[in-house]
Order: sequence, then C-alpha cells, then structure tokens
Amino acid sequence: MDYIKKPMGIEVKSFEIIGEEMGPHSFNDRELTIIKRVIHTTADFEYKDITYIREGSIDAACALLKEGIKIYTDTKMALSGMNKRALKKLGCEVVCYVSDEEVAEEAKRRGITRSMAGVEKAVEEGIQFFVFGNAPTALFRLKELMLEGKADVKFVIGAPIGFVGAAESKEEIEEMDIPMITVRGRKGGSTVAASIVNALMYMNVDRD
Repeated sequence: MDYIKKPMGIEVKSFEIIGEEMGPHSFNDRELTIIKRVIHTTADFEYKDITYIREGSIDAACALLKEGIKIYTDTKMALSGMNKRALKKLGCEVVCYVSDEEVAEEAKRRGITRSMAGVEKAVEEGIQFFVFGNAPTALFRLKELMLEGKADVKFVIGAPIGFVGAAESKEEIEEMDIPMITVRGRKGGSTVAASIVNALMYMNVDRD
C-alpha cells in the first residue's frame, strides 16, 4: 500500500490541497497562513469566509509573542493543542484557570461560570493575550472588564463554539478597538483557537 507516512509530508500535502481547493481570496501571505492552518485543523473551507483578522492584529500578536508573554486560554484542550516547543523557543507560557480550586470556589459563591472567574483571575494577573475556544461567557466578561477599565488587553483570539452566546460574544468583542482574530458565527472551538496561536508562533520560530 502506497501512502505518505512522514508527519510533515502529510501536512505539506494537506496544505497543497487546501491551496488548490479554497478558491479565490484576498488574503495576504500571513493571513493565508492562518486561514490554511484553521482549514487544515477542521477540514472545513467555510472558515475562509468566517474568520475575521483585524488589520494590524498579526503584527501585534507577533510582537507580544516575541516578548515571551503569558497567554490565557479558557480550555485545557486549547492549551494542549498549542505547540510546546514553539512556546518554549519564544519564552511564552500558557495558563488555564478553569480547574483552579480558588476559581471554582469563587464561581460557585457568585453563581457565575468558572470561565468567567478564570478570566477575572487572568486580568488581575495582568495578562494581555487571551485565547477563547469554548466559553462565550468568558469573552463577554472580558469585554465588561475592559469597559470597566480593569483589563489591559493587547490581543484576543475569539473562537467560542456553540448555540448559546457564541456568535453574540464575538460580535460584542469586535466592538472593542483592540487587535483580534475572531471566528464569526457559531463555529470555532479549542482546536481552532490553538491552530491560530500555532500559526502565529510559526511566523516567529522555526519548527523542529
């Protein structure tokens, strides 16, 4: 049986197929890199039309990554999907507080989601780079904290998935004048969010 066995060979061939099948577009090279990686992760070409990359956001994200910043994400799945070697090369750290005991207790006491309490903790720690792949409530809460003047947010990936609040949370965060990449509508997810982070990191470090 003849088939591609090397992991990078499979990825290279996949990206070739994506480029052949995605059709006309107006993305620049770096935007296209992000879109192709999301499509590679999902096998869904609709992401070409629903992924929003605000002008200047790639530059902003890359500058932050080069500083070796701390990244907050709303799910352990997104954290797991981020390339650890690339993070190490950049000197970056990723945290997720949804399973933190203090966060869980605070959420229960106030009757809010753990994701909301988690993002509050991240803001208190001064984190500026946020990645959301699951929880609309966290994205809503981040906007509230920004409006209250409590959050110094420099970059957001907004890709919550689902039927309750997912699309609306992304519409809300897009009202803020900050660098961001969002997936509009109901689609998204932790794997999508992680793939966007990986695409940005690969613009700054060589892959092993």
